[in-house]
Amino acid sequence: MPAETAGEHTPKLVGVAWGLLILNTLGSAGAQTIIPLPRSLIQMVTMGSLVAAFVVAVAVNPRLRLRPSALLLLLTLLLVPSVIASANLEAGFGALFRCGRFALFVATLWLLSRWWNGDLTFVRSHIRMYFAVLGSVAAGLLLSPGAAMPDLYGGRLVGALWPLTPPQIGQYAAVIIGLTVLLLLGRRTDRASAAVIIVPSLFLLALTHTRTATLGLLIGLLVAIGSLVMTSAAARRFFAWAVLVAAVAAVAFGSLLQAWFLRGQTQEYFTSLTGRAKVWDALLAAPRTASEQLFGVGLGDKSYGGLPIDNSWLAVYHEQGLTGIVLVSAFIAVLGGVALLRQPSLSRACALFLISYCAIASYTEAGLGDASPYLLHLALAASLLAAPAVPAPAAPSPLPYAPRRRVPRWARGSEVS
Repeated sequence: MPAETAGEHTPKLVGVAWGLLILNTLGSAGAQTIIPLPRSLIQMVTMGSLVAAFVVAVAVNPRLRLRPSALLLLLTLLLVPSVIASANLEAGFGALFRCGRFALFVATLWLLSRWWNGDLTFVRSHIRMYFAVLGSVAAGLLLSPGAAMPDLYGGRLVGALWPLTPPQIGQYAAVIIGLTVLLLLGRRTDRASAAVIIVPSLFLLALTHTRTATLGLLIGLLVAIGSLVMTSAAARRFFAWAVLVAAVAAVAFGSLLQAWFLRGQTQEYFTSLTGRAKVWDALLAAPRTASEQLFGVGLGDKSYGGLPIDNSWLAVYHEQGLTGIVLVSAFIAVLGGVALLRQPSLSRACALFLISYCAIASYTEAGLGDASPYLLHLALAASLLAAPAVPAPAAPSPLPYAPRRRVPRWARGSEVS
């Protein structure tokens, strides 16, 4: 379908639909909340938000004008092994329900792709919505510190008003910190507004003790700012100051940083990635049929033997097989390749940050093969890498009548009748 012109105004309902997609991916499992919320109610809210996002997307794009996207094409193809494996009902009827959810999620992204033109509209919606989620986490911490930092999670910060786990909170905080820093460097926001986002988000990230989110933030910013160093003096200054501060912190607070990083775990438990390696070994050692190797066992809850897989690649292999691994690898490679080929810009830097963060987090977090925040981060990166649509040249309008040759007044008397 034809893309819209680059100067088209993005309706506010587009941001509403994006926010509803974020609400859908918050999940329904997590810590105990101050006011107990039935899981059925939480699932009703999250699934209802996805349906509402699709309805809003259709309402704002009734002619179904879409923007070509390699990411969305590959996600659509990823539905094929998901449905083939889920149809066997090895993972139960819930697998088919998850396929329907994934299809609706991808369809909504297709409808919103009409406004993917490389600008920062979706970045701002992304930051606002996740900051609102973090606001609920901070409110829960103020209302009930004990419920927000329970012993069950080793004193790490959880969602006390909405069931959110420490890795989720760490992910949301890290992503909006990185994007806000880049907006500040690109002079798309002022220091006061950036501080309102960055300072409390850093505080919440520290309370989660989430190593993956912290490493993803640091490495993602390193890649993104590195892409701006040659063209931005502000990026060069920030890079120099960041290296200096990191060196001073490593010397002055090395023992504290090490204690925060280890979270009181033994060296053996830390090297086994908090017990994840045992689940991974068991998953890889399990016998599989040829069909299961090719298409997986169907969309599930990203667990094996009752324990979370916590690795996107193994989760995709388990649920969507080698076909899913190929498709996920393809869209990561395509996004990374397009980002590297783009000219240095703020949009490119934001996209590189998101791609780098998702690639790092995929090692200890699941979500690249199903509707998840990680796919929303990558969809945001795809919107930033989309080239602005070039308006079609206006066709010359035909003259309504043939012009008449005017005769000078002095010559009118000499005309032959």
